[in-house]
Amino acid sequence: MSKLKKCLFPAAGYGTRFLPATKSIPKEMLPVLDKPLIHYGVEEAIDAGLNEINIILGRGKSAIEDYFDKNYELETELADKPKKLKLLDPINKLISRGTFTFRRQGAMLGLGDAIYKAKTMIGNESFGVILADDVCDSGRYESVMTQMVQIYKKYDCSVVAIMEVPIEKSDSYGIIEGTQIENDVYRVSKMIEKPKPADAPTNLAIIGRYILTSDIFFMLADTKPGAGGEIQITDALQKLAEQGKVIAYKFKGKRYDCGSVEGYVEAINGFYNK
Repeated sequence: MSKLKKCLFPAAGYGTRFLPATKSIPKEMLPVLDKPLIHYGVEEAIDAGLNEINIILGRGKSAIEDYFDKNYELETELADKPKKLKLLDPINKLISRGTFTFRRQGAMLGLGDAIYKAKTMIGNESFGVILADDVCDSGRYESVMTQMVQIYKKYDCSVVAIMEVPIEKSDSYGIIEGTQIENDVYRVSKMIEKPKPADAPTNLAIIGRYILTSDIFFMLADTKPGAGGEIQITDALQKLAEQGKVIAYKFKGKRYDCGSVEGYVEAINGFYNK
């Protein structure tokens, strides 16, 4: 079993649902209260022991690199204002707990392509994947990625996080079918990317949390463009599922879809009222 220490953040997309704001601001840097979306995901990864953070960027995303770097000029300006300087503690502590590596995706051909482009960053190891616009609040439970690490250690194969969704919304998600092997845990037999409601085998939808074994790179190398003309990670995982090597875990907590304006506003209200 490969020890989990790396987490990948695909962050190259344009964030078109938030235009015009995302014309100049990376979607991942939109704030939920006083922290940007990607801060929550990186914090979740590091809390789960995945402290080697790898981020796939696109053009115009340098603000993400700047965020995960010290800003000595700002700290010098705030040196005589200790209350304001203290506001930087959350990000400075996060920076000190992890190492950060960045690379460009180039042509954006889907999530599967972004993950494949990280092959040289990851190497022959299992790794986590977090989509920053899926913000998870696990409440009184351990973080979602921490929960998934425990499942990975038990079953030693790829793990996807799932939740129940209304069947009429199945065409917005990757949907799984499988056999329940314990409470909230399924061995996946089938995965379909964005099926029409009539074609969805279940209402169990994959969200933006994965733990992938390194053999996913071999599967992605032979994966052709699928739904939307993009290389879909679900198509690559289906090949592993046919070998019994994918577990789906219905996580404990609440997921906010901050890739949509409605979900983003819901997340702001949810975190404000905690």
